[in-house]
Amino acid sequence: MPVEFLGIAGTNPASEVTPRTGGPLDLEYTSKLARAHEDNGWDRILFAYHSGSPDPSQVAAYVAGRTDHINLVVAHRPNVAYPTLTAKTFATLDHLSGGRFEVHVITGGSTADQAAEGDFLAKDDRYGRTREFIQILKQAWTSDQRFDFNGEHYRFEQFLADIKPLQQPRPRISFGGSSAAAYAVGAAEADIFALWGEPLAGTREQLATIDAEAAKAGRADRPTIQIAFRPIIAPTEELAWEKAESILGRIKNGPAPTRLRSKTPENAGSQRLLKAVAEGERHDRALWTAPTGVTGGGGNSTALVGTPDTVAAALLDYYDLGIRIFSARGYDIYDDAIDFGRYVIPLVRSEVAHREQRKAS
Repeated sequence: MPVEFLGIAGTNPASEVTPRTGGPLDLEYTSKLARAHEDNGWDRILFAYHSGSPDPSQVAAYVAGRTDHINLVVAHRPNVAYPTLTAKTFATLDHLSGGRFEVHVITGGSTADQAAEGDFLAKDDRYGRTREFIQILKQAWTSDQRFDFNGEHYRFEQFLADIKPLQQPRPRISFGGSSAAAYAVGAAEADIFALWGEPLAGTREQLATIDAEAAKAGRADRPTIQIAFRPIIAPTEELAWEKAESILGRIKNGPAPTRLRSKTPENAGSQRLLKAVAEGERHDRALWTAPTGVTGGGGNSTALVGTPDTVAAALLDYYDLGIRIFSARGYDIYDDAIDFGRYVIPLVRSEVAHREQRKAS
């Protein structure tokens, strides 16, 4: 499988280092950012979700009409809509986008943010619900016969969707998590298993766990693995690290977080990231954990710092472990999407192509 790159589909210019100056949904910026990714070599963009955000599926439908070929990955929480309705909604979006839709199913790592939308299930129970939700999506998208479902969290009789996805057999489903329950569900059900950027040793450990759970579930192959980093690039190593320290200062003095989070992270992924912080700020070729420490284990907070060549080489270290999708989001979101697309993505693609050619010869 060729390497893929996933960016972020922001609805306003705000980030950890940039305060929001306008409303939550700046349609001109949303379209401009999506085009910046599409025009600079990215394959996919993620429409993120939290309890107060603009609805990502509607934003994706808007972006579908303003882009030509980039895939639109919509984050979705199973608690906010019944799976039969979700299956129809997303099949419709697949048609509206010309077969460019994918879904990223979020179980929910923050009890407070889940409760903000009326979800009071315990964490492991949420993973059980996610498993059923994904199973129903798959069947609703592919079944030509009415079917029943009688699970712990969902029950219905004789459902048949008239609208099926344009993509055949169905759109890809991605999923993330680092707890025992997450490994079991994602390894069994997901097409793509998303991880946060850890040191190589920790990533290798997670892959072994996913492999074991996939085998236990009877899968011949594990899901495609995706990993997320915050790239910080500059023309020289010295300038890249100066930029990194500047960004760290901007995070410390930046806008206050607006999302509901506990002081001590509940999710296993953040706990693993904080463990990497405790072991040191710099790991492997270019991994930097200082932003993770400042944000208290915030997800997708580990950075890769260096020249484009260094950052590309670091990504290829993860490729060698078996990673095939790289999620990358800079701190100055629009400018970084262009720079990463222009200067890093071609280097990685070129080297991956060379490696695949050597394998084939």
